[in-house]
Amino acid sequence: MNTSTNLRTHQCGELNMQHINNEVSICGWVAKVRDFGGLTFVDVRDRYGITQLAFNIETNEALCLKARALGREFVIQAKGKVIERSNKNKNIATGEIEIEVSELNILNESITPPFTIENETDGGEELRMKYRYLDIRRPILNERLVTRSKMIKAMREYLDEMNFTEVETPVLIKSTPEGARDFLVPSRMQPGNFYALPQSPQILKQLLMVSGMDRYYQVVKCYRDEDFRGDRQPEFTQLDCEMSFVNQEDVLQTVEGLTKHVFKKTKNIELADFIRLPYAEAIKTYGSDKPDLRFDCKIIDLDNLDCIKKSEFPLFQNATGNEHIIAAINATGCANMSRKQTDELVDFVKMPNRGLSGLIQIKLNEDGTIKSTIDKFLNEEQLREIANAMGASKGDLILIAVEKEAKVRKALGDLRLELGKKQNWIDKDKWSILWIVDFPLFEKDEETGNIIFVHHPFCNVHPDDVQYFDNEPLKCRAQQYDLVINGAECLSGSIRIHNKELQDKVFQKLGFTEEEKEERFGFMVNAFQYGAPPHGGFAFGVDRWVALMTGAEVIRDVIAFPKNNSGRDLMMDAPSYVDPKQLEELGIGLKK
Repeated sequence: MNTSTNLRTHQCGELNMQHINNEVSICGWVAKVRDFGGLTFVDVRDRYGITQLAFNIETNEALCLKARALGREFVIQAKGKVIERSNKNKNIATGEIEIEVSELNILNESITPPFTIENETDGGEELRMKYRYLDIRRPILNERLVTRSKMIKAMREYLDEMNFTEVETPVLIKSTPEGARDFLVPSRMQPGNFYALPQSPQILKQLLMVSGMDRYYQVVKCYRDEDFRGDRQPEFTQLDCEMSFVNQEDVLQTVEGLTKHVFKKTKNIELADFIRLPYAEAIKTYGSDKPDLRFDCKIIDLDNLDCIKKSEFPLFQNATGNEHIIAAINATGCANMSRKQTDELVDFVKMPNRGLSGLIQIKLNEDGTIKSTIDKFLNEEQLREIANAMGASKGDLILIAVEKEAKVRKALGDLRLELGKKQNWIDKDKWSILWIVDFPLFEKDEETGNIIFVHHPFCNVHPDDVQYFDNEPLKCRAQQYDLVINGAECLSGSIRIHNKELQDKVFQKLGFTEEEKEERFGFMVNAFQYGAPPHGGFAFGVDRWVALMTGAEVIRDVIAFPKNNSGRDLMMDAPSYVDPKQLEELGIGLKK
C-alpha cells in the first residue's frame, strides 16, 4: 500500500515478489544486525511486520559500515531496490524478498533497551510494564492491540446496523452499591462531598431508557476498587448496552448476532447457535456457573445406586443423615496415574477453598481388573456397577466425593477443570460458547443470614416465580443471563424492573429504609414514576473477550497501559503522593 508520506512508500510487512525491482523507501526500528563480513543484513520492524535490508561491502563500503554500526531500536529510513532473497524465510510475509539498500538514514538513535523487543523476550513482566512503550513494540503485544481495535470496530458496526445509539455517560457520578468498593473523587467546590467513578453505567443506561433513547450502547471505562488478579484490573472496559420494549429472548438474540459478527470479522469463524444451560443444571453437572464445555467429564450423582445404598462403608451410610451427597467424575485415561499424582489430586480438593476430606478412587486397569481405595467395603460387582453408572471403561479413574452438596459440586467442578488442563483434554481449536440462564434472584448472606441480591437490585423476577416473591423469595429465579466463552464469564445482563411498585418491594426485601432508598436511588426511583418502559441489557467484558480471542493468559496483555497485581502503574509510578497544598484545597488530612 503506497502512502502519501515522503519518508516511506511501503510498510515493513508489505513487500513481496510482486515488488521485485521496485524502488522503495521503508521506515522502522532496527530489530537485528547480522554481519557476515562482505555482507551485512539488518532486520527493520514496524507494527506491520519485518523486512530484511541487504548491504554489500564491495558495492558500497561506507554504507555497509554505517549499517554495521546501527544499534538495536535505532529508528531508520532505508531506500533501495526490492530483490529476491537467496535464502528465503517462510515464517514471515516478506521472507522471499529483501531490499538492496542505496540510502540509509538514521532518524533517531536509541540507547540499549532493557530487554529484547521480541516475542520470546528476556524481560520479566514487572520490567516490561515499567517500559510498556517498549513492550508494545513486541509483535505479539502489538497484534493483540490491533485485534482489540478490530473487535471494537466490529462491535460498533453491528450495533450501528441494529439501530443502537452510542451515548457517553459521565465518569463523575454518585456512589451506589454495585457489589465492590467505589473509587472516590473529592470535590473541591463541595468540601466533604465525593464523586464516585462508575463501576458500570447501570443506573445511567436505565435512565436513558426512561428518556426514550430506545437502544443505547457505549464502549466505556469502568472502575472497581478491589483486589487484583490476572483477569481483573482497577479500570476495565465494557461494551455496555440497553434496549427498550424487549424481553429476555430479544436480548439473547441480539447478543448472539453481535458475537457471531465479531468472530466472523476478526477470526473468520462461523459460530453455531449457542446452547442455553440453566444455572441449577450447570452447578449440578459441572460445579460451576461458567463451565468450559470443550471437554466432557460431567459430575454424576451416585446416591441412588443400589450398591451405594446397601454398602457397609461408613462414609456412604452416614451421608444421608449428614445431608451429604455422593457424586463423582470420570477421569478418562487416568488409571495409570502414579500414587504421587493421585495424592496431588487429593491435596487439590482438600484446599481450604474446596474443603473436601479426600477422594475415593476406583481404577479400571488396562488389563481388565478393577481396584479401589475401599475394596474391603465394595466387591468387584459393586465397583463395576459404579463404573457402569459413570460410563467408565478400561484405563479410566473414577473419583468420588462425599460431603455437603455445595462443597462436592465446587470441588469436583474445580478438579474437572484442573484435569482438563493437565491431561490436555481441552481442544484449543474449539470454542465453547453458551448461555447460563435462570439464576437465583436472591441469596442468603453467609455472615449475616440476610437476604441479598445476587446480581443487582434492578434485576427483574422470572415471570413464573412472581408467586414466591413475598413469602419464599429464595425460590425466585432472575431474568438474568451470562455468556460464557471457554469457561470465562464474558457477559452478564438482565431484564430490569421497570415498575416502581416492584422496585420498592425489592428494596424492602433487601432491608433498605425509606431514607436509604431515597439517599442512594431517589433520582432513579423518581424517574421511574414518569413512564419507564420495559427494558433490559447487558455488559460485555471487552478485555476478557479480547484475551480469549488472542490467546492471552491475562487481561493485562490486551490493555495498552495496565496496572500490576498491586494496582500500580509501574511506568507512570502511580498512585503517588500529591502536594499537601492540593489536599488542603480539598479539605483532606492524611492519618499517619
